[in-house]
Amino acid sequence: MESKKYFFLLLIFTCSASGSALAQRSEIGFGLGTFNYTGDLARSYNFLNSKPAATVFYRSNISKVVSFRTAVTGGKIGASDSRPVDVFAAQRNASFNVFVFETSAVMEYHFMNWREEKRLLRFTPYMFAGLALFGISGAESKPEQYSNIQGAIPLGVGLKYIVNPKWYLAAEFGARKTFFDYLDNISIGDRRFKNYQYGNPHDSDSYYFLGLTVTRTFYVIPCPTNPYN
Repeated sequence: MESKKYFFLLLIFTCSASGSALAQRSEIGFGLGTFNYTGDLARSYNFLNSKPAATVFYRSNISKVVSFRTAVTGGKIGASDSRPVDVFAAQRNASFNVFVFETSAVMEYHFMNWREEKRLLRFTPYMFAGLALFGISGAESKPEQYSNIQGAIPLGVGLKYIVNPKWYLAAEFGARKTFFDYLDNISIGDRRFKNYQYGNPHDSDSYYFLGLTVTRTFYVIPCPTNPYN
């Protein structure tokens, strides 16, 4: 019995001494930024089409370089043919302005071993990829029937900076590759009628999040308590 007591006390001491190494870190955070879009009305990323967006997220750090993140992100997406990309777009003169609500789950990989205590790095670049579902509201009615809830693949990069062990800042850019061509309410249309209200049916729309995030870290040290106190 006495030996078990000393073994338990030794376990507590070892666990406490290496607490930071054994800690399972969980994080919550929020961010502000912009949504943007590419599709039939904007064939490349255009900062003039940026609209406000925000995100909240939970992150679980699986290892020193790999994390799992779930997030909810929402904001406006819109563009118009007021800056036409060609003569066809000038004739079409279309526009859209919708609200997008997204839920996502991604894996993050940090390129630098920033959690290594001996190195004391204060920053790391990272990349992420995963799956997302997004919903659209505010779209104008169209003859084509489609669901307002669609899937997407989030891909992106970022840079994290450690303010202190509890607070992180990050700048992030992420693309959402969709399998959906009606984000802008423009797609194949009926080309029998020369009303120009159609686009490229072979090019799915994409949207993007660019923003800054703030993260609060929580430490959970899996150490047993001493039953002999």
